[in-house]
Amino acid sequence: MKVLSRDFTTKEKLLILVLILILLGLVYYRFVDQNVRSSVANSESEAQMIQTQLDTMQQRVMYLQNLQNKMDALKAEGQLSYMGSYNNSKAEVAFLNDILADTQQYSIDFANVTRSGNQIRRSFTLRYQTADYAAAQAVMKKLCAGENRCLVGDVRCSIADNGAVVMQQSATFYETMVDGTPDAGLPRDTAAVNG
Repeated sequence: MKVLSRDFTTKEKLLILVLILILLGLVYYRFVDQNVRSSVANSESEAQMIQTQLDTMQQRVMYLQNLQNKMDALKAEGQLSYMGSYNNSKAEVAFLNDILADTQQYSIDFANVTRSGNQIRRSFTLRYQTADYAAAQAVMKKLCAGENRCLVGDVRCSIADNGAVVMQQSATFYETMVDGTPDAGLPRDTAAVNG
């Protein structure tokens, strides 16, 4: 039994050729063109995501560079302070004794140390007497411009009977637990208790 025993006509051969070309076109479209388009779309999506990340990182670099420039400017002006590690009290007391050495008399009273997270606050009250207002102002400038981070609070100035200037002020030294060694004097962390 011969089913395909006859020869195809030119018209039939042409139709079979067109059918084969259409089938090849469909196979190419399905397995090549669609995969390439999908890969290109994925690549474009990844490129956009990478560009977004790059833009974000460039903004961060600019922000950090701006902060570094500000820190360099503060350092050049001598206004950059240092936050010592806990327990920096010996260096702080030595600093206070140095800046108060030229006063007529002085006293330093430290309050309880407080802690919030990694930040330690060492509050104190300072009372000193100088010959004139310029000397008192010089002590205040040294305290504010010192290497240890210090925030001056309440300041009271009065004139004694002998004409000396009497200064009384509260201030706080700031320390950090980063690289600090806890000891028996370290208070509980109020941030952990409240948070």
